[in-house]
Amino acid sequence: MDDRLQSAARRTESTTTFRALARGGYVATGIVHGLIGVLAIALVVRQGRAEADQVGALTSIAEAPFGLAGLWAVALLLFALGIFHIVDGFALSRSSRKQRWGRRLAEWGQGIAFCVMGGIATAIAVGARPDPDRTTRDASRGLLTLPGGTVLLVLVGLGVAGVGIAWIWMGVSRSFRKQMELPSDRVGHAIAALGAVGFVSKGGALLVVAVLLAAAGVRGDSSSAGALDSAITSLYDLPGGPVWIVLIGAGFLAYGVFCFFRARFAKL
Repeated sequence: MDDRLQSAARRTESTTTFRALARGGYVATGIVHGLIGVLAIALVVRQGRAEADQVGALTSIAEAPFGLAGLWAVALLLFALGIFHIVDGFALSRSSRKQRWGRRLAEWGQGIAFCVMGGIATAIAVGARPDPDRTTRDASRGLLTLPGGTVLLVLVGLGVAGVGIAWIWMGVSRSFRKQMELPSDRVGHAIAALGAVGFVSKGGALLVVAVLLAAAGVRGDSSSAGALDSAITSLYDLPGGPVWIVLIGAGFLAYGVFCFFRARFAKL
């Protein structure tokens, strides 16, 4: 990579204001995930009537007093964190080329994910109402019309499952600690425990999404595909489903609280 581009990226990410906004992005992420957790639990209380996903969480912010201003702030902070990860990918330096590019791809992936969340927040702020479940079904329907579409959709499901397993592994191994400067006392252990629960819960939710996608591919019917809200809602009628939904909701709440601490202790 061009040394001038790398140097410019390092100068950019070292800016105090940029770092402060990026840390604020973790706070925004925590708010969104915490609200998803609340909505998941509300889904059980309301007997299946709640929108437990990013759109539902962001819409809840918009509907609160002064919510529109808060939603714009959330969008700005999410974009700041996303851009920071992308810039950090350019600024990275590793002795091993393989490690360097592996880390860059991870940073860029995170950056895109945060920017997408910021884009959803912006869309809701200007009055749009994205529907991730419908978008997922439409995309699945499009795949199924292609030659080998059934296989492609199953592979997409397996890819999402891989991401879910990666999240679970990060929680179990607590590898996220490498990106943080946690204190070594009880507070640090408690924060790590919150992170572990949150990562595992989010990974579990992604596995349910993967099952829906793979099942849609096997059946050749896109109507069974869906995103996070469909995944959580699909558990409701299963034996013990409401308990699992509450556990997932509690896990998202734990991840939300963890993100607040991450804003303070992240290595930026």
